Amino acid sequence: MPVEPEMTDSPRPSESSEAPAPTFDDLQLPPALRRAVAALGFERPSPIQAQAIPSLLDGRDVIGVAQTGTGKTAAFGLPLLAAVDASERSVQALVLAPTRELAMQVADAIGSFASASEGLEVVPVYGGSPYHPQERALSRGAQVVVGTPGRVMDHIRRGSLRLDGIRYAVLDEADEMLRMGFAEDVEEILSHSPATKQTALFSATMPPAIQKVAAEHMNDPVRVTVARQSSTVSSVTQRYAVVPFRHKTGALARVLATSDAQAAIVFVRTRSAAEEVGAELISRGLVAATISGDVPQKERERIVERLRDGSLQVLVATDVAARGLDVDRIGLVVNFDVPGEPEAYVHRIGRTGRAGRSGEALTFVAPHERRKLRAIEKTTRQELEEIQIPSPRDVSRHRLRKLLGEVPARAEAGRLDLALSLVDEFLESSEMDARTLAAVLGAMSVGDSGPQAAEEEEFRGASLKGSDRDRGDRHDRGDRRDRGERPSPGHPEKGYTTYRIGVGHSHGAKPPAIVGTITGEGGLNGKDVGKIDIFGSFSLVQVRGSLSGDQLDRVGRAKIAGRTLRISEDRGPRTSGPRSGAGEGQRSRYDAKRDRRGGKPFHGGRDEGARPYHRGHRHD
Repeated sequence: MPVEPEMTDSPRPSESSEAPAPTFDDLQLPPALRRAVAALGFERPSPIQAQAIPSLLDGRDVIGVAQTGTGKTAAFGLPLLAAVDASERSVQALVLAPTRELAMQVADAIGSFASASEGLEVVPVYGGSPYHPQERALSRGAQVVVGTPGRVMDHIRRGSLRLDGIRYAVLDEADEMLRMGFAEDVEEILSHSPATKQTALFSATMPPAIQKVAAEHMNDPVRVTVARQSSTVSSVTQRYAVVPFRHKTGALARVLATSDAQAAIVFVRTRSAAEEVGAELISRGLVAATISGDVPQKERERIVERLRDGSLQVLVATDVAARGLDVDRIGLVVNFDVPGEPEAYVHRIGRTGRAGRSGEALTFVAPHERRKLRAIEKTTRQELEEIQIPSPRDVSRHRLRKLLGEVPARAEAGRLDLALSLVDEFLESSEMDARTLAAVLGAMSVGDSGPQAAEEEEFRGASLKGSDRDRGDRHDRGDRRDRGERPSPGHPEKGYTTYRIGVGHSHGAKPPAIVGTITGEGGLNGKDVGKIDIFGSFSLVQVRGSLSGDQLDRVGRAKIAGRTLRISEDRGPRTSGPRSGAGEGQRSRYDAKRDRRGGKPFHGGRDEGARPYHRGHRHD
């Protein structure tokens, strides 16, 4: 399904009220493009489109300074298509984008604009996908290529892409490309193209490096700037909450539990944090997935499609992995970590409230990070509202109100004879009144099991620890002699089955990734995963009950750190000789079940060279 192009169908508040806002018919687009725009249901261009399209149609080079979500794709995509000859089967236009996701989005949008132009082909090229399908598409005579700098360079070197005949070049999100280290690639790519080409450069900021590129590769460019008030920031309700690091995960779970958004994106700084936060959310019963730079492209595409079709509630992502992601269902963005730069904040919250839609953004701020908050407010020219994180009681109230809202429809549906008879029997044999019974059933149905559970839930907020300052005093961990005798690796608890998977320490396997993969692919709840033993080249995982053949197949084909899990049931110690892998010298133990209850994971001894896994500690 093509991604919806970034357009608006009404004038922005910042536009002058003295003259009527232009329509796309006023922009002198070719008839085929006007038909395509009309078919998409848009009438009025956004400010960046109204300013950039006329200059580009006149053949001028353009520098567009605008934030993400303001309609940049149509601003350069429509004039690009106007400059392309569909009857000529060669590459005539090139668009460079910093990430695979953005390249795919731009290619889809330009392809939707080109739907009324017979014979015009748009081909995306990006890393993480095989070369040969892209080479075949290029050999068929594509006129427009949209790609990431690295893959475009690869195709140039392989001879599958020639740029000596291009008429039009676009650098989209140029500041991000340079920040990611693509400066040399961009320079070399442009050196393979004619000096007479028309060039459009779009960037959220104009640092010296971008100004240098413009000076060297652009001819007397027209500068178009969209004020910050006209960007997506104005359509997003922005709030913050002061949350100590050790309480972030619990706070996040409660925010998501009380949100009415269809889907949410949670931004973290690092790939390891994405895995840990994603696994925590899954263990708490949320339908979540993680996406970062090391996730294979096919898996990334599958995750994004799940987000679009409604089968995924929460996406935990790093900044680079989420570039170019535009999904209508995203109504909430949570900055689990405050972004390092204010501009990154704008890009993050631009994943919601895009082009006419509204959204919410919440940023977790540690007590010492208030200065970063002030920098964000200065950049966005908006003051963020401070809120309090929902309590466990707030979560129960939200869930119960939602449940009560469904009562009339369920009552009207009927077939309550069995429930009524059992309720009558219970009331006759109990001193409880009907009102109390209804309250108890409601509390049980939303997972509220009493005051002690609320206290445990509050404690669980401290379960994700990522630095020495948050690990607590050494005395809190208890003396090793008091922890009891260490059980044999993989010895299952009652009701659990031990499975062996083909990833271990040597492959970079971590408990959060293992929990998230097994629950996500196996269709399990986080509560179904028990103890995990990680050895050098394999791991043992205890799962409640047993996995079906279909579950084993799905989990077995999944990958962690690029390695297939190859899951199989573990048959226990052999009758003679050491257990396979037991002497590999490195083993970590993690008890997912105990960790979810707020208890400390089991820390194995250091005999046999074992290294205990403390949740949140880094293994190097």
